[in-house]
Amino acid sequence: MTNQAFRVRAPQLQGRGWLNTAGRDLSLADLRGRIVLLDFWTFCCINCLHVIDELRPLEEEFGDKLVVVGVHSPKFEHERDPEALKAAIERYDVPHAVLDDPELLTWQQYAARAWPTLAVVDPEGYLVASMSGEGHAEGLRRLIGELIERHTAKGTLSTDGVLPERTKREDTELRFPGKIALLPTGNFLVSDSAHHSIVELAQDGETVLRRIGDGTRGADDGTNPRFSEPQGLCVLPEDVAKAVGYDVVIADTVNHKLRALTLETGSITTLAGTGEIWRGAPGDPVDIPEDPREARLSSPWDVAWYEQSVIVAMAGTHQLWSFDPVTNHLAVYAGTTVESLKDGPKDEAWFAQPSGLATDASKLWVADSESSALRWIENGEVHTAVGKGLFDFGAMDGKADEALFQHPLGVAVLPDGSIAVCDTYNNAIRRYDPTTDEVSTLATNVPEPSGAVVADGTLVVVESAAHRVTRPVPPGAAQEIAQQRHRTKRPPVELSPGPIRVEIVFEPPAGQKLDDRYGPSTRLEISANPPTLLDAGGGVTTELERRITLAGDENEAEPSEEGDGVLQVIAHAASCDVEGPNPACHLSRQDWGIPIRLVPGAPSELVLMLRGVNA
Repeated sequence: MTNQAFRVRAPQLQGRGWLNTAGRDLSLADLRGRIVLLDFWTFCCINCLHVIDELRPLEEEFGDKLVVVGVHSPKFEHERDPEALKAAIERYDVPHAVLDDPELLTWQQYAARAWPTLAVVDPEGYLVASMSGEGHAEGLRRLIGELIERHTAKGTLSTDGVLPERTKREDTELRFPGKIALLPTGNFLVSDSAHHSIVELAQDGETVLRRIGDGTRGADDGTNPRFSEPQGLCVLPEDVAKAVGYDVVIADTVNHKLRALTLETGSITTLAGTGEIWRGAPGDPVDIPEDPREARLSSPWDVAWYEQSVIVAMAGTHQLWSFDPVTNHLAVYAGTTVESLKDGPKDEAWFAQPSGLATDASKLWVADSESSALRWIENGEVHTAVGKGLFDFGAMDGKADEALFQHPLGVAVLPDGSIAVCDTYNNAIRRYDPTTDEVSTLATNVPEPSGAVVADGTLVVVESAAHRVTRPVPPGAAQEIAQQRHRTKRPPVELSPGPIRVEIVFEPPAGQKLDDRYGPSTRLEISANPPTLLDAGGGVTTELERRITLAGDENEAEPSEEGDGVLQVIAHAASCDVEGPNPACHLSRQDWGIPIRLVPGAPSELVLMLRGVNA
């Protein structure tokens, strides 16, 4: 929260242009008299997508007193493409204006350091609050209510002037489909994500045989069901389906649920999920109730049958979960909730927004999208075939340890045992050969492929941005891809080599206090990539202030333009309600991956804000 004694005028909005405004440009002056909420986001980021959904009720509740503006600040190269951004706005049903800021000009002006970041500007044009991460809806509701009351009394709240309308959307038979599965009949089942429905296609991959779901966002069960941006589809083995009474498990992503489909009737039932999102701190155990329908999930993105269970790519917690249809048991399968890339025993490994799953006789293959990686699990161990981490990506063929993808969302096992990768942000189908440990390109100019399946020996692909299912890989074909290496484009924070003070400022929301009844209520974890960037001070402590030492040559004359590495900071704080007979507890968490440039004489402290969360 900005100290009201030192009011700061909100910086102007700068970028390449405006989207979702029916062709109109905006400025803060145009919005004077209203409360403005800036949402710094990028469309690859699952936490950013959560925030878009959190803000929908606020936009409806406060009407034209509140204007939400999305400031798109891209991480991946593909996200800098204005047409890709335009498609993402429709894909995720963004209801507000979006400033396209590919050079991160407004991001820098508002000192954003993490996706997502929110900033609140009052009706007089002053910055009154900023916060990172998700889970701030209730705190924002209170703040906006207070601002409306205050500025109504002052006479500075005004809803004069006409706000821009949303850009009209096109429609097609399928709209941004997500995943695909092969049915025993030879037909296909496709998640028609932007139409909030499941579609059965004939064997030609084009003819619609039936649609399950009425196209309206919702969570109704029965024979007239509703979904919210469904993705993954897992067809159960015949004996399992017969035992449990349903045939397909659906990852109902934005509803944070697993749903069951009975093919004969088209009826839908809920298997797991309350519809509320799970939030926690890295390493926290996930307490899953005995009844999976009472559990909180977080953006299940894909599902696959492996080790006699449905494995769930739980993108929102950077984990894999498992669901046993026969015993009705839900559990964490792999991952700790830390977002990064680390191999090892599956209960210690780190994932980064896993979004695609496929299985062969012994391995579970994972498209780990935010780390641009292809990974696999075998005998309880997690391995990485291709991928460098959260900030390195591109399009490179050749030996796997040098190959690069860009935010892959889907995988499929080919008849020869190699792995087809939907290299989504490269608009390509790539191939990893475990025998030679090499990557090649099967097809290019495939618009945002997001899922694939093998049928009759050929690869059938969901071209999500083209709104269709196709077979883009000619038999025996191999293509050249433009070889590129990229790193995430964020302005590095300049810090001095040597001792640095890191402080996390935590502000509990109104009516809450730190909860230290059972021990320390805060946690701070610091690491670096590469590890040599951090000379001392890494690891986990319970204090939100720490001294670290950054390694660098204090006499270096030419500092790196792109930065010397990434400082990874993870903080969380537990708070509880001050009043009430049964005070509720709340857990606030934020992950920062901060590019660092070491510059002699630069600041020797790093202060980050952790805003408290209201449930």
